Amino acid sequence: MKIQSLTAALFLLSYFTCAQDGLTELDKRNGFKQIKMGMPVDSVPGSRLKKTFTEKGNHPAELYEVVHPDYQFIGEVKILKLELKAYRGMVYEIRVLTEKDPRLMKALESNLGPPAYDVRNKRYTWNGKNLSLSFRPAGKNDLELLYVSYVIHNLMKEDKKQKVQDIADDF
Repeated sequence: MKIQSLTAALFLLSYFTCAQDGLTELDKRNGFKQIKMGMPVDSVPGSRLKKTFTEKGNHPAELYEVVHPDYQFIGEVKILKLELKAYRGMVYEIRVLTEKDPRLMKALESNLGPPAYDVRNKRYTWNGKNLSLSFRPAGKNDLELLYVSYVIHNLMKEDKKQKVQDIADDF
């Protein structure tokens, strides 16, 4: 009897501990398929550097295109293009362009819950603590899924503050 009550107490304790984390299903997935936010872009199979640029005028970033058999379909829906943005070699944005298919939205809603609709930008958005996912039409026959990492964006802001602080310390 004591073992059963102890087991039940541990189960409830672990359940409430996990529930307090407040992580959404989107946070738990933390990306698209095997591509996770913050992972080294070098470890993504089939990634090729497309160009380097500066994000928002301040942060040096790279744009990668991914061509690999693992990333050709989402179920039966064809992926037309998969792009990654990386800062300091870490993935912070994933852009997936697919064929238009209503099953994609239904699958997202069943996995992630109901989205918020942004009327101004005509897109659906799921938000977590660490990232967001937006879903919108990208042309007449295409859909765009855009995953954005808050963690890496905060790192960019901290780096910018550090650069300003370094300049201030130079005076």
